[in-house]
Amino acid sequence: MTTKAAEMAKVSAKGSFHLLWGLVISTVISSVATIFVARLLGSNLYGLYGIVLITPTLIGVFRDWGINSAMVRCTAQYLSEGRASEVRSILVSGIIFEVVLGMALSAVSFALSGYLATSVFHRPEIASLIQLASISILAGGIINAATAAFTGIEKMELNSLMLILQSIIKTAIMIALVILGFGTSGAIIGYTLAMMLAGLIGVALVWTQYRNLPKLDGFNLEIKAYIKSMLSYGAPLSASAILAGFQAQYYAFLLPIFYVTDNIAIGNYGIASTFVVLIAFFATPITTMLFPAFSKLNPQKDKGTLQNVFQYSVKYAAFLVVPIAALVMSLAEPAVSTLFGQTYALAPLFLALLALTYFLPAFGSLSTSNFISSQGKTTFILYLTLLSAAIGLPLGYILIMQFGVLGLIITTLVTGIVTTIIPLYWVRKNYGLTVDWSSSAKILLSSSVVAILTYVFVLELGFSSLIRLLVGVVFFAFVFVAATLLIKTINKSDLENMRSMASGLGIIGKIFGRVLNLYEKLMEALRF
Repeated sequence: MTTKAAEMAKVSAKGSFHLLWGLVISTVISSVATIFVARLLGSNLYGLYGIVLITPTLIGVFRDWGINSAMVRCTAQYLSEGRASEVRSILVSGIIFEVVLGMALSAVSFALSGYLATSVFHRPEIASLIQLASISILAGGIINAATAAFTGIEKMELNSLMLILQSIIKTAIMIALVILGFGTSGAIIGYTLAMMLAGLIGVALVWTQYRNLPKLDGFNLEIKAYIKSMLSYGAPLSASAILAGFQAQYYAFLLPIFYVTDNIAIGNYGIASTFVVLIAFFATPITTMLFPAFSKLNPQKDKGTLQNVFQYSVKYAAFLVVPIAALVMSLAEPAVSTLFGQTYALAPLFLALLALTYFLPAFGSLSTSNFISSQGKTTFILYLTLLSAAIGLPLGYILIMQFGVLGLIITTLVTGIVTTIIPLYWVRKNYGLTVDWSSSAKILLSSSVVAILTYVFVLELGFSSLIRLLVGVVFFAFVFVAATLLIKTINKSDLENMRSMASGLGIIGKIFGRVLNLYEKLMEALRF
């Protein structure tokens, strides 16, 4: 890497790590709640819990007007340009906008709850639960604004703290209320209350950073002007985000309509979606930190650096995410059986198919959209989303009506492939950026082969699901290392880059460095 690219990679790796540990810890804690609540409620009532959240989640989609993306971009850009005093206005403006819009949308969800519960979902008993869950729309807006602030100022450890506290609160309240016999109501109360408290914690943490920023002359924040400026940048992104979010919730919306008396398939899909978070552990930090990193680069002035950063972002993101997706696919059945028992018999199939989406980072899916948005080409993102909706909305309706959850997953895969290929072509045409196809092919090959071998190996074991899961993880790890060595998935230059990226991670970086040293010795022993 060039010196500038190496420094950016180091900063991004540090931010990704701080976000990663927060996601891991918070999700592990939340998983405790999910496992207990899913077991106590059963697939039928757990499916009902998912149906209740469809309405606030769908309406919450219209909360994103591009303000959060604008907060990240402007904050990162202003700090790099020495305009730190203006960041105060960005943070305050963003939070105020999210609070006002969140309150309005929460009121809309509350007002529509009775009609949707009775006439759309044909489950009138959930009207009051939808009303309660409507508060989460406001809370989610505050949390997203806080996350955008932490991302822009590259303080992801604060975001992790907010996530962990939210998970602790949610887990404690949900489990307690369900055990006390409140059923689905208890789960909804725990979910909503945790969101509200996390939002307040997020605002408090943003304040600790806000007060350390240089003050503007005359203390004039000019909130109206900055909101207008951010909306101008974020308008195409907001339309894109709203349409994309609506598209995802539209699919979920169709399930209870076509499955009026069957909550079981929906409950199984909910469990599979929860498991996919294991892969998102690694994908989310990458996508989060790439945006501010790309925002610091000028395609005309930093062309060489940009090419380096783009190619390495694709390669290392794929090397981290694709094998995890392959691992989840190969061990879906013992993993679901171990944690949730035999009640969720459909979940392993749903999980394996959902994990296929996370093979797309090898084709640049985590890098291209972030790069395009960072360069202000938000109109292209809007066109891309319109194309996705034009394909996905009718296709989803037909496939979900015919095949239910399987139709939903197939639709998601199709639109995911389309929205990966087109921006990749556009980036190459307009900026001359491309993927290191040789590296991507090796990552896909090694991950796929090891996944197949692991699945076959675990299938032949006659032990309990827990033993098969543990043995499968160990088997996958050892065989994957061997496969990467044989296929030459990474080389010595990659090891040097990864050491540099991990050097800012303290003791974790040192441990990771020793692992890389061991891998390098294996390479030398095999004369690679």
